Amino acid sequence: MRHGILGGAFNPPHIGHMVLAQEALIRLGLDAVTLMPMGQAPHREIRDDPGAEVRVSLCEAAVGDDERLRVSTLETDREGPSYTVDTLRALRKKAPKDELFWILGGDQAAALRSWREPEEVLELCTVAVTERGAWRRAGVHVALSGLRGAQLIVYFDMPGIAVSSSLVRRRAARGEPIRYLVPEAVADVVEERGLYWVGEPAAASS
Repeated sequence: MRHGILGGAFNPPHIGHMVLAQEALIRLGLDAVTLMPMGQAPHREIRDDPGAEVRVSLCEAAVGDDERLRVSTLETDREGPSYTVDTLRALRKKAPKDELFWILGGDQAAALRSWREPEEVLELCTVAVTERGAWRRAGVHVALSGLRGAQLIVYFDMPGIAVSSSLVRRRAARGEPIRYLVPEAVADVVEERGLYWVGEPAAASS
């Protein structure tokens, strides 16, 4: 099985995440892509975090009944920081015959050298990168020069989508609509649970 893993805070998952998962499926010939919400971020605080359980629920809402997409609680169930190398080892142990692809944006890939055991990460999976913002293929190559296994990174294209989780949270906090910026089921969960809410609703236009 060719299995893609898309990690992140997913706070909340938005259309950019879903298009990224879709394009990885198509461009890399994957059988499935798993959304992997992180538990405890090793190097930063997850801002406005409603809790790991809620973020998992939001991912499940985003995936819906798409049989190509899955959600894993491997990292949210683990105590302590979520390190990719530990996740990959666990996935290898569970399904040793799977071909694993770790899906990253160009900015994340360029920082791979700072990860825990980055060469082990590159050995355990194929790192699959989509170019994002200023980080193009050539820049990633330069940033990872000399890192064993970096030459095996694969690249794929996706449409540029200028939506971020922080944008969605800011709009939700102001009572502004987020529908169409996130999957409809995610918008429903955010509204029903009052997630990210801090202010008065925006005035309705006439």
